[in-house]
Amino acid sequence: MDIYQFAEYIVINYGYFGIFLIAFTEAVIQPVIPDIFIIGAAAFGLDSITCAFVASFGSLTGGYTGYFLGKKLGTDTFLKIFKEKNFTRGKDFFERFGVWGVAIAGFTPIPYKVFAWLAGIFKMNLLSFGAGTLLGRIPRFLLVAYFGYSLGVLFGLHAP
Repeated sequence: MDIYQFAEYIVINYGYFGIFLIAFTEAVIQPVIPDIFIIGAAAFGLDSITCAFVASFGSLTGGYTGYFLGKKLGTDTFLKIFKEKNFTRGKDFFERFGVWGVAIAGFTPIPYKVFAWLAGIFKMNLLSFGAGTLLGRIPRFLLVAYFGYSLGVLFGLHAP
């Protein structure tokens, strides 16, 4: 099954819930970013804005799960899963940028899950963590969803 078929399968069979689930699990541990599913969903006709907000909410709740895992399981477990290189880089970045680091990680390809866990390890304020997550994730997922919608129109997958 190629990526087109897989994206179509997820959208047709799971819709918004599939997007939520992928975004949630990516924010905790798994490596597959939700962007491809958001693109596919929007390209195949699901509402782009709803896709972006469902993914943002999934990422936020997954991020809070990662936060609590980091807080509960601590540095040793983080190092086993994400390795010391990621801890050192993440710690330096986190200390330098704080809540803006979470926003940057949420918007860019920097592994967001690493920052979710580190926010818990460093006991970042929960509201600040949530705000940073949404500041990064909502604009990213809106852009991704718009791109998917545009591809859908371009390739005739749905009407404009």
